[in-house]
Amino acid sequence: MCALQPNKNFGIEVNFLTGRYVATAHNDRKQTEWPPHTSRLFSAMVSAWAEDGQDATERRALEWLEGQEPPNISAPDATCRKTVLHYVPVNDTTIMTGSQNESTAIASAQKAGSTNPKKALSLFPEKRTKQERFYPSVTPHGASVTYVWHQTPQDDMVEALDNLLSRVTRLGHPSSLVSCRVSADPPAANYILSKFGESIRAVRRGQVEALVNQYSRHQGFRRRSLPYESARYRKKNDWDAQQQSPYLAPNTSGDWIILKMAPGSRFLPSTQAACVAAKLRAVILSHIKDPIPEEVSGIRPDGAPTTDPHAAFIPLPYAGFPHADGRILGIAVSMPRSLTDESRHAVYRAIGSWEDSHRTGETVDEDKTVKPGLKLGDLCVSRQIGPEPLVSLRRGTWSRKSRRWVSVTPISLPRHPGSLGKGSASARAAAWRKAESAVMLSCEHVGLPRPLKVVMSHDPFTPGSYPAARYPPFTQKTRDGSPIRRKLIHASLTFEEAVAGPMMIGTGRFAGLGLMHPMPDGDSES
Repeated sequence: MCALQPNKNFGIEVNFLTGRYVATAHNDRKQTEWPPHTSRLFSAMVSAWAEDGQDATERRALEWLEGQEPPNISAPDATCRKTVLHYVPVNDTTIMTGSQNESTAIASAQKAGSTNPKKALSLFPEKRTKQERFYPSVTPHGASVTYVWHQTPQDDMVEALDNLLSRVTRLGHPSSLVSCRVSADPPAANYILSKFGESIRAVRRGQVEALVNQYSRHQGFRRRSLPYESARYRKKNDWDAQQQSPYLAPNTSGDWIILKMAPGSRFLPSTQAACVAAKLRAVILSHIKDPIPEEVSGIRPDGAPTTDPHAAFIPLPYAGFPHADGRILGIAVSMPRSLTDESRHAVYRAIGSWEDSHRTGETVDEDKTVKPGLKLGDLCVSRQIGPEPLVSLRRGTWSRKSRRWVSVTPISLPRHPGSLGKGSASARAAAWRKAESAVMLSCEHVGLPRPLKVVMSHDPFTPGSYPAARYPPFTQKTRDGSPIRRKLIHASLTFEEAVAGPMMIGTGRFAGLGLMHPMPDGDSES
């Protein structure tokens, strides 16, 4: 028996014995779910209980579990494997068992009561039909997932649940072999219940009885649906811990909601980042009731730009990797960690309202499946949920701690340095020094120290980024309403201490410019 400490949370630990998890998302058979939904674990426990005697204490423990508030979840990140279409032969053992030739196949089918004996012939290897099957899977970056409840059951139920869990051998597809146990000291959860988070299937009261009744109808081979109720979870991001972390982080870093572009919409280069950001900003703000919070719009009640961190709209290009081509693959709605709950919820509600009322487009997956999408001008996007195979659409790609950062989209300088390419040598040198000072000032504007080293160039420092001259002119309004054209420049920054992202700097940091990419320490400027 697993002894629980007094006043400790109650946890169930699931260990993945094969190093992967194979399970189809309940609303899309080509996508996997991560983390494993609570209702899936509960169904596996009920199945183990039903197959081995239906012990009364175990059922009482299951009924206690179904009556609790949905647990928080501790789950590592996971890498999504590409889903490949398989064609699997249809094996219908109710038609034929052991037939050796056509005559005996028909006789067996007639004996079994089949109304279509010729169907038995289709089960021979040369005539067997095949059906589409998908086996989406993820590779967790850790060995286990733990579900953490705030209440602890009585000792006899803890023992019953531990015995029951020892008989759970798989979760999801039969190839997902697991070992499960009660956790005496569950880790801190990183998926926590949140009103505006991602929907995960949880357990409702009466779940055991519902599963038992459902089994009496489907008998394990007919089609069925898993009973559940939805619970919403928010994943704790790096910025949740950065407030106590020894690492530095800019005040622009925070929670991201990523909108993934459909493959047919991935044609814009990162030079159009500011334009794409403006389109998304307009759509989000159109779904927020007046007055729009200053922390979301970036505009004060008097119409002047705010001086505080606010929501940013960040196109995410394929950049920073060999052979990267700089195409925009998605857009992040970035909410700094300083945002109030009111402003944060306003953004979530706006995106939810957009999804409810503007689901008029279509996204097309790599396997040519057409799905509902959200129209963004000529583009089609959808909210990214669960593990993401495209590395540029993973927040961790942009938030990794590093001492050296390089610009993917050029930095919009807060002060114009003058001409960097014309005039005398001394005038050009003075202009570059002013540009360097402006870049350092941009770091201070986001709460970072001045970098130890700044290297600037009109040309990019990383694959997939475009020269600054390829970007359209970037104009902003000053506090008095007059327009000002900003100077764009690429930069490589080296800090004394490691800095955690995501990092956006410069006056265009809320509009798609100044997106920085972390580089491995020790890399030299190219």
